[in-house]
Amino acid sequence: MGIQKDRVRFNVGGRIFETSSTTLANAGRNSFFGAIFDENWTLQSDHSDEYFIDRNPDCFAVILDLLRTGELYIPANISEKLLYREALFYGLLDHVRSAKWGQFDGNRLRLSESITGQAPGDGTAIRAGPDGGCCVAHGSMVHVYDWMLEEHAPITLDYQRVNDVGWIDSENIVISVCERLGRGDGGMGLFSSSTGELRDKFQVNHENQVKSFTAGALSFSSDYKIFSSCKGRSNEYGIGVWDQVTGKQIDFFYEPPGWSLGDADKLQWLHGSNCLLVATLFPRKDNCYISLLDFRDKKMVWSWSDSGAPITVDEKRVRDAIAMEENNSICVVNEFEDLGFMDLRSTAGSIRWSSRSRLMKGNNMPDEPCYPKLALHEGQLFSSMNDCISVFCGPEWVLTSRLRQSYRLRQSYGGSICDFSIGGDRLFALHSEENVFDIWETPPPPII
Repeated sequence: MGIQKDRVRFNVGGRIFETSSTTLANAGRNSFFGAIFDENWTLQSDHSDEYFIDRNPDCFAVILDLLRTGELYIPANISEKLLYREALFYGLLDHVRSAKWGQFDGNRLRLSESITGQAPGDGTAIRAGPDGGCCVAHGSMVHVYDWMLEEHAPITLDYQRVNDVGWIDSENIVISVCERLGRGDGGMGLFSSSTGELRDKFQVNHENQVKSFTAGALSFSSDYKIFSSCKGRSNEYGIGVWDQVTGKQIDFFYEPPGWSLGDADKLQWLHGSNCLLVATLFPRKDNCYISLLDFRDKKMVWSWSDSGAPITVDEKRVRDAIAMEENNSICVVNEFEDLGFMDLRSTAGSIRWSSRSRLMKGNNMPDEPCYPKLALHEGQLFSSMNDCISVFCGPEWVLTSRLRQSYRLRQSYGGSICDFSIGGDRLFALHSEENVFDIWETPPPPII
């Protein structure tokens, strides 16, 4: 690309700015500035020496400085939302986002802010969106926030309790809800994340008849399938599968006798093995059931349960599970934040525990502790416990960091963490009290 060193003059809202085409080329071809150059980044000859732009000059100065230096500095007199609006006009939102926070790293996360939702009380789940936004399930409502953390129109489910929510993409979310007896409601729906509009309703068929059901945990595969745990009537328990594009049910894995699938707390699609992790955990059931399902052969290819086995008390209290394909293992956590590991290559199903309980000594226990949750992201393992999130790294999963709102004060706003989610280069943590959630971001690396 032959970038010319021509000087460019802008009149933005009455203020004059001068820069070079080299600087403006950093904006990219698809930006506002790309339109005033030809394919070789030479100024178009049919333009005057000065370009008038009827926009905010203060924000333009910030954006121009970002293009010059790669660093984002926002003066105190400019609100971030105003800057985001102007960056959107110039086609530079991605530039601002990448300068505002860096590539996700659990050991470098910093608390950006905490937000209190409209409705106080217990939240059900929080899910990070692909573009840095999130959604929060609360009772029979889902509150959706874009990446600027502005709340969109809430989604109301007509008094049906929300069990889970997941993002198809930045514009669409799937919500699973409970069936209401006598109403034939429940199941799953596809909603617009920006307007809350119901775009599709997913039905389940048994013996060629549409049945009402309670949809629970959700998961999504890379080949556009939606998975949900399902509870119907009589023997209509299991895992349903739907096509994301058509919305039609394409499969159903019925719950075998003596096992639990329809009550699953967690589903996780494993891209490498094309299997689905299904985990039904204490206290939803008296026993824990973890299995891998292969829908191609309708087989349960791996399973573990504490039912009828000589186990320790800790194993009976497994609260969450997550598959780690690169390590051929499943990680579980108990209520003391002890991590346990099971080898997927073995059918013995024994848990190798790695005690972390001693690390919790000296911490003040909250009045209403929450069950721990697990997440795996970019080779780092995350586990929530009370009002903290621990980060584990390396082949032995050594504790390397702890995330806490007010670590120095030894107290936090919003109580224990009941759920957390990672996506869009952010970590979102939902607290059990007052519907508070935290946003953790990785600061950008220093420019040397």
